[in-house]
Amino acid sequence: MAEKFKALIMRGERGGAHSAAIEEISVEDLPKEEVLVRVDYSTVNYKDGLAIANAAPIVQTYPMVGGVDLAGTVAKSDAASFKPGDKVLVNGYGLSERHWGGYSGFQRVKADFLIKIPPPLTPFEAMALGTAGYTAMLAVMALEDGGVLPDKGAVLVSGASGGVGTTAIQLLTALGYRVAASTGSADAHGFLKSLGAGEIVKRGDLEGDPPPLASERWAGAVDSVGGKTLANLLSATQYGGTVAVCGLVGGMDLPTTVLPLILRGARIQGIDSVMAPRVLRQAAWARLAEMRGRLNFTEVVQTRSLEDLPQIADRILKGGVRGRIVIDVNK
Repeated sequence: MAEKFKALIMRGERGGAHSAAIEEISVEDLPKEEVLVRVDYSTVNYKDGLAIANAAPIVQTYPMVGGVDLAGTVAKSDAASFKPGDKVLVNGYGLSERHWGGYSGFQRVKADFLIKIPPPLTPFEAMALGTAGYTAMLAVMALEDGGVLPDKGAVLVSGASGGVGTTAIQLLTALGYRVAASTGSADAHGFLKSLGAGEIVKRGDLEGDPPPLASERWAGAVDSVGGKTLANLLSATQYGGTVAVCGLVGGMDLPTTVLPLILRGARIQGIDSVMAPRVLRQAAWARLAEMRGRLNFTEVVQTRSLEDLPQIADRILKGGVRGRIVIDVNK
């Protein structure tokens, strides 16, 4: 296959100079993995912004094609589990870190990384959800596993304007939860309420020094912020509640005490979307497919091209992206 296609390739040295640019490559330039995928769409996550801007040591080997997500159609397969024509997706597994990612017209991928897109989801919808939506579903499943059911009380979603937050609000609302949304964007209040949030909590209200214990307020939470925000959420979690933790845009530290854990039986459940077991991934995507009709794929999603990625990376790191951005790699 001599056809040329575009890819966003990052070149440089780990810990040193770094560039990210659109280049033309061919299938022969791709890694030697079992399944060749004609990529239709990818996404932009906070981690993608960090990688493209070299704002954190995400890329571990160069050259590297960016994009932690991809969705498309199998073009050729040396694995019995996939055949040409299969609609497939990948989330995480070290794409854009150790393995070439989704910002490319074609990509060769390990068969173990792929799952078939469960109908009725399309490749576009799979990437409108992407790692963010899949992470949000993992977080919702963690709340359910922790006994946080709709009748237990309100659930707070921090970082509510981002990809995880907007999807978590929709999922929780569709499942019958009362949802509070925490955001620092005053102009996002109406948008978040349109997704199902019944209450808006100012981001600043969760950024102060956390008390060891606050009044019990939240049955659970989906937190993509970390730092003092997570500490304040944990302090105000009801007896037996669960906080699902999936991000660190507010910092990696956790300035709290053990009191919410040992006096209220609160639970912190980490959400790992990168290396989650295959069976858990398939369960999460099956749930997302079941709830497709309750999800907003219009107002929440923007479609952009590979050429837009450097500017989008800068915006997402500054907190300037609302909802989800789908990258049409062939646009």
